[in-house]
Amino acid sequence: MRKYRLRWFKRTRIVHNLVFFQDLIVLSLCVALFGAMVVQLGDMFLALIRAHNPQQVTSDTLVLLILVELFRLLVIYFQEHQISVGVAVEVAIVSILREVIVRGLVEFTTGKIIAFGIFLLALGILLLVLAWSSRTSDEIRSHKSVETDEENLD
Repeated sequence: MRKYRLRWFKRTRIVHNLVFFQDLIVLSLCVALFGAMVVQLGDMFLALIRAHNPQQVTSDTLVLLILVELFRLLVIYFQEHQISVGVAVEVAIVSILREVIVRGLVEFTTGKIIAFGIFLLALGILLLVLAWSSRTSDEIRSHKSVETDEENLD
């Protein structure tokens, strides 16, 4: 009986169980998000048929793109157990642009427009830094593999 209790409290077993439950939560979020995308696609199709309000069609399209990006973020997390910062930044950019496009700049105060601009600039810089750091790390990896191959040939 005592050995059974000790196995339950092993750190690796606890971590394994927590990762399993976390994967279960992410998987259920993926299923729910997929269902939301199907419903949103149906709404968008009906709005296109009626075509009474082009602003509503644009809004539905942008919401669908946001849902697709969130789904992609969850799938990447499910596969790698890491958040893709690039995808998260892209979701934030599309979300902000959706609000600006749907509501129009006329409805926002000058302070909010400046805040949106600064925030979008910061997100854009973050995307550039991510792309630059990814390219730099790929170059370092390829340079190290070339050196390793040359040492193996000698």
